[in-house]
Amino acid sequence: MSLKPLIEKSKILVCVGSGGVGKTTTAASLGLAGARAGRRTLVLTIDPAKRLANALGLATLGHDVQAVPADKVSLGGAPVAGTLDAMMLDQKRAFDEIVTRYAKDPESQKRIMSNRIYQQISSTLAGSHEYAAMAKLYEIAGEGKYDLIILDTPPTANALDFLDAPERLTAAIDSSAIQWFTKPYMAAGRFSLKAVGMGAAFVLKRLARFVGSAFLEDMARFFVEFNSILGGFRDRAREVFELLRGADVAFVLVSSADPMSVDEAIYFYDRLIASKMPLGAFVVNRVHTSNRSTIDRETLIAKLTARPELRGYSPDDITQVASDFDRTHKEFQELAETDARQVTRLGERSGQKALIVQVPFFDEDIYDVSGLSQMVKYLAG
Repeated sequence: MSLKPLIEKSKILVCVGSGGVGKTTTAASLGLAGARAGRRTLVLTIDPAKRLANALGLATLGHDVQAVPADKVSLGGAPVAGTLDAMMLDQKRAFDEIVTRYAKDPESQKRIMSNRIYQQISSTLAGSHEYAAMAKLYEIAGEGKYDLIILDTPPTANALDFLDAPERLTAAIDSSAIQWFTKPYMAAGRFSLKAVGMGAAFVLKRLARFVGSAFLEDMARFFVEFNSILGGFRDRAREVFELLRGADVAFVLVSSADPMSVDEAIYFYDRLIASKMPLGAFVVNRVHTSNRSTIDRETLIAKLTARPELRGYSPDDITQVASDFDRTHKEFQELAETDARQVTRLGERSGQKALIVQVPFFDEDIYDVSGLSQMVKYLAG
């Protein structure tokens, strides 16, 4: 059981999961597998940890696409037919691109981008990061340059963040509170307290004492200007959702075998099913595997006694080493049994219909292409 069919046939793979489960590493490994399968592959990450660049042998990653060197992709073997590119989304630049696309005219675009409120919140507004990633994914997919695009979504405490980002973003800009705040500007063409009632004027005057009336006018102007392009934002959000429901798209739910991580994966699975999004597979990383010992205690002690590094140890010391070895082995067996139960729970929750690929617990962290190649063996067969 592997992800090979998804890697060979899908156009978009979306890796989702909570933080610390190896999601970025999984995305990079899938990208490597795609290139080795002969496909023109792009890995798009919005993970601020920047681990992807290091793993692929790149000094840095930015908003511009970078090609992974062919020798890194082939890892010293025969040249591969595919290619691998990578980029890390620059949230500010991506959001500027969205404004440029939907602003009604160049002057409106210039006013929005020069507005100090926009400059502050374009990188911090709730949902803007995820929305920018979805819009960038749609743009790249429409260009048709790549056979396979792998999106590494940001680690989130709430699995709904990525899918709900467009709705949360537009709701934040288009809320009734914002409409109340911009009413004076809409009525007078500038921020004037004469256009509001006494109660509102009282509140806004007190607010102006703290932030200044110029700041209030900048804020009102921004929301009025930005509100004019929300229609384009909503249209693009709908287009992205339709794209993500396509037959050539698959979500890869990445988890560890930790019970809390599995809970998160199940929660996101339910959300995907409710949204009619296509689930490709679960990937469970760092799974402890069962390996029961067939060596009896006497044989173990004999083998330890023969080890050069244990020469000079007394029989009692050797016996203690054997006891420590037995205890550690039993602990790993218990971990393997616990992990197996969690993997079974994923299968039961999905009705045994979802593909589950297990990646074992490696002795060393994965930090380069060689390590990614080890993952590829388990992900792609």
